[in-house]
Amino acid sequence: MALALDEDQRALSEAAAAFALRNAPIEQTRNSLDDYSSGKCPGELWSALLRQGFHRMHLPVAYGGDECGLPALAVVVEQFGRSLLPGPYLPTVLGGVVAATAKDGAAELLAAFAGGATGALVIAEGLIATPQADGWTVDGVSAPTLGLPGADRIVVRAEIDGRAGEYVWFHLDARSEFAAVTVRASDALDLTRSVGRLELHALEVPHEQVLNGVDKDRADLSVAALLSAESVGISGWCLQTAVEYIKTRHQFGRSVGSFQAVQHKASMMLVRDEVSCAAAWDASRAEFHNADQQRLAAAHAALTALPAGVDQALDCISLLGGIGFTWEHDAHLFWRRAISIAAAAGAEDSWAGRLGEAALMTERDFTFVEATTLPDLRSRVGAVIDEVLALPDDEKPSTGWAPARGGARRARLAAAGLTAPHYPEPFGLDAGPREQAVIADEFGRRGLSQPDMGIAEWVLPTLVAYGSEEQQQRFIPSTLRGEIVWCQLFSEPGAGSDLAGLSTRARKVDGGWELSGQKVWNSQANEADWGVCLARTNPDVPKHAGLTYFLIDMRSQGVDVRPLRQATGVWEFNEVFLDSVFVPDECVVADPGEGWNLAVATLANERLKMGSAKLGHGSGNMVRRLIERGEHACSRGEAVRVLGRNTAREQSVAALNLRNVIRRLNGIDDPTGGGNSVQKVFHAIAQREGSRSIVSLLGPVGCIGSPEQPYVRDYLGVPAVLFGGGTIEIQLNVIAQRVLGLPR
Repeated sequence: MALALDEDQRALSEAAAAFALRNAPIEQTRNSLDDYSSGKCPGELWSALLRQGFHRMHLPVAYGGDECGLPALAVVVEQFGRSLLPGPYLPTVLGGVVAATAKDGAAELLAAFAGGATGALVIAEGLIATPQADGWTVDGVSAPTLGLPGADRIVVRAEIDGRAGEYVWFHLDARSEFAAVTVRASDALDLTRSVGRLELHALEVPHEQVLNGVDKDRADLSVAALLSAESVGISGWCLQTAVEYIKTRHQFGRSVGSFQAVQHKASMMLVRDEVSCAAAWDASRAEFHNADQQRLAAAHAALTALPAGVDQALDCISLLGGIGFTWEHDAHLFWRRAISIAAAAGAEDSWAGRLGEAALMTERDFTFVEATTLPDLRSRVGAVIDEVLALPDDEKPSTGWAPARGGARRARLAAAGLTAPHYPEPFGLDAGPREQAVIADEFGRRGLSQPDMGIAEWVLPTLVAYGSEEQQQRFIPSTLRGEIVWCQLFSEPGAGSDLAGLSTRARKVDGGWELSGQKVWNSQANEADWGVCLARTNPDVPKHAGLTYFLIDMRSQGVDVRPLRQATGVWEFNEVFLDSVFVPDECVVADPGEGWNLAVATLANERLKMGSAKLGHGSGNMVRRLIERGEHACSRGEAVRVLGRNTAREQSVAALNLRNVIRRLNGIDDPTGGGNSVQKVFHAIAQREGSRSIVSLLGPVGCIGSPEQPYVRDYLGVPAVLFGGGTIEIQLNVIAQRVLGLPR
C-alpha cells in the first residue's frame, strides 16, 4: 500500500520514485557512505533535487514555495524512504514545515530554504533558554539530531528556564561564525545521514532570530507524519524484497514461500505495512484539523508507523536468511534508517502516554464529508429522521443477542430506504460511500442510532445479489422492517475453517430437499426466524462444487436448537441439529451446486462488517472507564499508556476503513485484492492485544468476576473474535496465496 490516494498523488509518487532511482541508486549511495554520514552531500544529488523543486513544494508561495501541503510532501518522503535517498532532504523539509507554522519571524529562513539551503530541526531536550531584555540566552547540549552536521540553517527549540513544557523557537545560520555554537558530529547509525549534537554556550539570540507563534501541535504533527511516511517507504521496500526472495529461494526441493510459517510471516508483514500506511496517511491529512485532532493523529502515527518500520526490516532480514544479515545486502541499511528515525521521534512510551492523555479528552474524527455535502440528500434524510423521532419507540427488544424487532420507527426507516441505504432500490437508496457518510451524519446529528439487523446484515447482500425476485420480495423488505431475525448455519464440528469439508447432507425429495446434519457456533439461532444453511447436495464432485445454499424456516419440524455455553458463562452461540428437515425448492438460492460461491459472498460481507466496527474487546472506552474509576493496580501513567496503545489500534482500524472508502471514491481498486482479510486479521489481533493489556492492569481486581467488574469477562470473550468469520491463520493463508502470490 502507498500513501497516494488520487491520480495526482500517484503521479507525484511515481515521479519521486523515478527521480530517486535515476539520481541516487543504492549502489551509488554505498560508495559515498562516509560522506553522507559526516554531513557531506554530493552536489550533483542536491542540485538535482533543487531543479525538480522537491525541496520547496511544501513551503508558502510567498517565500518561493509551491504550498502543496503535508499529504503531497508525505507522498514524496515515502518514496524517497523506499529508495533510501541519502543526504539532508528529510532533515531539511522537517525544518521547513515547522518554520512555516510560525506567525512571524520566519520570512528570511523560509526564503533560504526555498532557495536551496539545507537544514536541520533541533527539538530534542537539552537546551535551556533564559529571557533577556533584547532576546534570549541559550545554553546546553541537545540530544542527537538528524542532519545537523552539514546543515546550512538550523531550526531550534529550547525550553524556557523554569517553565517546563514551554519553549522558545529560533533559527541559526550555521554558515556564520559563532563562538557560542558548536555542532559536534556523532557516529551515525543510519550511514546515509549525518547525526550530531548542538552545543550552545551562553548563545545570545536576538528577537529577529526568534520564530514567534510556532504552532506546537501542527509542528509535532508534521514531524510525526513525515518520519512516519519515511517509515512506510522502508516498510514497503522490506515487504517487496522479502516476498520476491521467498518466491525464488528453494529449500528441501520446494519454494521457501510455500512453507506455511514463511507465508504467515510474510502475510503479517503485509498487514503491518497497511496498518502503518493508514496511520501515516491519517496524520498527513490532519494538517488543518484542530489541535485536539492533530494530537491524536500525530501520536497514533508515531506509535504505529515508526515501530512498524523497525519490525518490518527485521522480519525482512529473517526471511532473507543469512544473506540478509550480511554487510553486502542492503537490508541492514534500511533497518538502520528505520531504527534511527523511530529513535529521533522520541520514546514509544512517551507517545503512548501522549495519545492516552489526548484520548481521555476526545476521539479521532474519521468523517470525510462536510456539513454542506449533498444538501438535498441531507434535507430528505433529515426530514425522515425527524418523522421517525416523532413516532413511538415501540421496538421489541430481544432476550438475547439478536436485534430488536419491528416497531413503527423501523418500518418508516425501511420504507424510506434508510435501514440499509447502500442496497439498491427499492430496498435502499443505492447510496455510495459519500451518500452513506452523509446519511450516518444526519442520524448522528439527531442522536438516533442506525438500525442493526444482526446476522441479516451479512445475509441480505447475498439475497440481493443472487436471490430470485420471489425470494427478494419475500425476505428483504420484512427483514429491513425488523420482522425477521436471521442466523447463519455454516460451521460444523468437523468443518470450521475448512468449511467446504462440511458433512450436512441434502437429499432431493418431491418439491424440495431433506436436510440432515449438525451445525455449531450459530449466533442468534435460538431467536432466529430463518437461517441460511450450507449443505452438500452432490457427494460425487470435488467438495467445493457439491454445496448448495438453503433458506431454512427455523420453526420447521426437525430443527433442534441447543444453546452452547461459552467460557464467559453466557449463551451467545448455539448448536443446531437438523433431522430430516424439509426445505422447499423455492428456498434454494441460485442453483444447486453454487453454494460455495454464495457462502464466500456471505462471509465476505461478514468480514467487512467486523472490520469496520470499533474494537468490541479491549476498547478505548473500557480503559477510560477503568481509569476514571481508579480500578487499576498500577500507576495512572501506566494505565494511560495502555489507553494510548489501545486507542492507536482503534484509530488504525478506522483509518484502514476510511482509506478504503476514499480509494473507492477515487475509482482506485484495492491494490492487494485482500483488503477484507487484512482488516479481519488486524481487527482480531487488535482486540486480542487490547483486551489482554487491560487485564494486565487489574491486579487483585482481576480475581473478581462479572458483573462486579467487566474487564476479565471482556478478555474471556476474545476467542469468539479469533474464530468468527475465519481464524487469523486462515486469513493469513488467504493473504499469502491470493494477495502476495506465494505458492501453495
